[in-house]
Amino acid sequence: MSALANHAFAKMNGIGNEIVVVDLRDSKAAVTADEARAVASPAGVPYDQLMVLQPPRLQGTEAFIRIYNNDGSEAGACGNGMRCVVRRLFEKTGQTAVTFETRAGLLNCWQGPAPDLYTVDMGAPKFDWQDIPLAEEFRDTRYIELQVGPIDAPVLHSPSVVSMGNPHAIFWVDDVNAYDLERFGPLLENHPIFPERANITLAHIVDRDHITIRTWERGAGLTRACGSAACATAVAAARLKRASRNVEITLPGGKLGIEWRERDEHVLMTGTADFEYEGRFDPALFADVA
Repeated sequence: MSALANHAFAKMNGIGNEIVVVDLRDSKAAVTADEARAVASPAGVPYDQLMVLQPPRLQGTEAFIRIYNNDGSEAGACGNGMRCVVRRLFEKTGQTAVTFETRAGLLNCWQGPAPDLYTVDMGAPKFDWQDIPLAEEFRDTRYIELQVGPIDAPVLHSPSVVSMGNPHAIFWVDDVNAYDLERFGPLLENHPIFPERANITLAHIVDRDHITIRTWERGAGLTRACGSAACATAVAAARLKRASRNVEITLPGGKLGIEWRERDEHVLMTGTADFEYEGRFDPALFADVA
């Protein structure tokens, strides 16, 4: 019997990023890829990311969080999902600051500047080609040689690449809605240059303090919001000196405040997290799960 059968969950969203939060801190059970896919099925609770809290492994942390995309693959980071976890925890415990462990490392989270805002320290970005990772060496990852379309008239080209705990490629465009991201997204996500696949973002710099983006999310598809993509875009724009280190990012689902802090190079993401409903997983979802 699956550990998720009849287990409680919370359905939430972070500016349109559909999130399911499950607290398994009182269990030694781990969620499998098949179980994550079963939850995401139409008969289950469709989501962009499933955030599973497991018992803490390090002293001083609240939990070890495993993050699943709706295809069953695991992500190292999900800023929107982390804010949902934080809101859920703060409302239950009265805490205003907490530290979690994820595959991407330790994440500090705290109450934002307003009661409905939550800030996640997403850590420091990585720029070296082998850390993103890329399949071949690029000394300067502010731009890399990658394009879609004819070599003499590419539709998209020269993305910036960065890791925010997961790989990101950002294409700079004049209009983020002028491209068929549902068509290009899967091709670019699975391009051989990205051995671990990548999140694909179209970004338009409105001014030095404001950027608009759309993202095809690795393992989840076209999304209304991707927090780590917002962080990656803000950092990439600042590296190119096209934006300040403190910007507002507009996504289809809403807005995020991103600060690339100078004193330690950490990226701080601030935004809302909305609770939708609570429920319990139908055991029948896992009937065919080995």
